[in-house]
Amino acid sequence: MSIHISAPAGSIARTVLLPGDPLRAKYMAERFLQNSQLVSQTRNIFYYTGTYKDKPITIGASGMGCPSIGIYSYELYTEYDVDNIIRIGTCGAYSTDLKLFDLVNVDEAASESSFARYAWGIKDECIRHQGKAFKHIKKTARKMNMSLLNRNVHSSDIFYRKSKKIPKVAEAYECVAVEMEAFALFANAEHLEKTAACLLTVSDIIPTHEKISADEREKSLLPMMELALEAALRM
Repeated sequence: MSIHISAPAGSIARTVLLPGDPLRAKYMAERFLQNSQLVSQTRNIFYYTGTYKDKPITIGASGMGCPSIGIYSYELYTEYDVDNIIRIGTCGAYSTDLKLFDLVNVDEAASESSFARYAWGIKDECIRHQGKAFKHIKKTARKMNMSLLNRNVHSSDIFYRKSKKIPKVAEAYECVAVEMEAFALFANAEHLEKTAACLLTVSDIIPTHEKISADEREKSLLPMMELALEAALRM
C-alpha cells in the first residue's frame, strides 16, 4: 500500500495500462478483463486487476498532467514492483496532417515541464519511450492490420493558453500533437530503469476545431484499448 494507492501488496500486476480518467479505467476493466477486482479507489482513482487472455493486467487512472502521472507511475514502479506501464489517452493534433481517430505511438515526448529536471536531474527537454513496449505496440499493430503513426508529441502543463502559436519546444522536436502526461512517465521510467510507452488517439484537430463528439468517444477509443491490451500480452 502506497500513499496514493490503497491496493494490498501483490494485487497489482506487473503490466499496467493507465488512462487518465478513472471512469475510463472502470469501463475498460468491465469490458475487457476477466475476473476483475477493484483493488484501490483512494481519491476515487480506480485500479482494477484481472486477466486478459489469461495474462494478469491492471488498469488504473493517472489523473491529468505531469505531477499526477508522476505520482502514480512512481508508486506503481517502486511500491508495487510494476515493470511495464502503457499510458493510453487522447491528444490534440497541431496540424491537419493528422486526422481524427488516428493512433499515435509516442516515440519521444518534449516538454517545458520542470518535472524531470527537479525530480531526477534529467536535463533533457525531450525524453524517449523506455524499454520494449514501444516496439511491442508497433509489432502488434502490424499483426492486427492497424494503422499506427510513430511520432513525437508535446507534453504540456498548460491546457488553456493565451498564444495560439505552436510552442517552441513542440516545433523544435517536430511534435505532431499535444497531450499532458507522457514526459513525466518517461522520466520516471528512465530514472528507475523501467518500461514505459504511450499510445494516443487523436481526439481534436486544433487548427480546424474538429473533435470527437461525446457520443463517439468511447467507441472511437476501443481500437487503442484493444491494441494496448494485445501489446501487453508480449510483455
